[in-house]
Amino acid sequence: MLLEDLQIIVKVAEFRSITAAAVSLDMRVATASAAIKRVEAALGMQLFIRTTRQLRLSSAGERYIPECQQALLTLEQAKQNMQDEQGSVEGELRIALSSDLGRNVVAPWLDEFVHEHPKVKLKLNISDSNIDFYRDAVDVALRYGSPSESNLYGFKICNVPGVLCATSEYLTQHGTPVHPQELVSHNGLFYQLHDVINDVWTFTSNGQEHKIKMSGNRASNDGDLVRRWCVAGHGLAVKSCLDVADDLLEKRIISVMPNYQPRTSELWLVCPSRQSITPAIRLLRDMLKQKCAVILQHLVAHEFIDSHSVR
Repeated sequence: MLLEDLQIIVKVAEFRSITAAAVSLDMRVATASAAIKRVEAALGMQLFIRTTRQLRLSSAGERYIPECQQALLTLEQAKQNMQDEQGSVEGELRIALSSDLGRNVVAPWLDEFVHEHPKVKLKLNISDSNIDFYRDAVDVALRYGSPSESNLYGFKICNVPGVLCATSEYLTQHGTPVHPQELVSHNGLFYQLHDVINDVWTFTSNGQEHKIKMSGNRASNDGDLVRRWCVAGHGLAVKSCLDVADDLLEKRIISVMPNYQPRTSELWLVCPSRQSITPAIRLLRDMLKQKCAVILQHLVAHEFIDSHSVR
């Protein structure tokens, strides 16, 4: 019986599927099936009851798997403790990032991270679609919004105010709105997810909420493309201040209606479980908090966002 075999049967028990466990572990289904057979042969008992439609734990599996999980957790914790003491960070780190933030902001930070920890190997999943940790085989995801699934574990990185923005050329041609009601005559640039276009924009001022149904001639499921359209002067967009921080500071775009605050989101580093948090992920968390704090401080100093919105 191999340690890797025990890790496989724990994954199979977690997913109630040999196929899903194999995908999560990036291996062939036949390899996972062989591991199950070895463990069951070593124990002299059946851990899983297989039918054509489902896989479930046997009574022996219900007793054995929790103890196996605890044993693996103890071993992993011991390994992490040794690495922490030696200052060693190594292994493959599979990270899911949103297109705009990941490509334009976080990717250079990760280059620095690998330079500081040369034994770390990166695999990046760049997409604005919702990540399935097991289907997409990622270890950690940096995403807007706190984890809603009860089985996930995350670290909040920071609050991220939204910014209504456009180029000065667009505003010169079409006028600068000073109230949300004036936006109805402007061209909106929209983010789209699963065929749902986010064309209803919400703003808050002095505790009062304003919802505006926008119209526009461009929508995309890629947040980076929405930003590029905005920088090209094609209309107004509501973007995360982190996504457009460099554009604002370099004056490629300007903040519009600063007295009316678009939605504020939260940036989270999310893991599939507490057990999956490695020394590398903890260092990544600390780096992200530090880097984001610096950007937010610059935006506050230049009055693009309010200091209260980032607390």
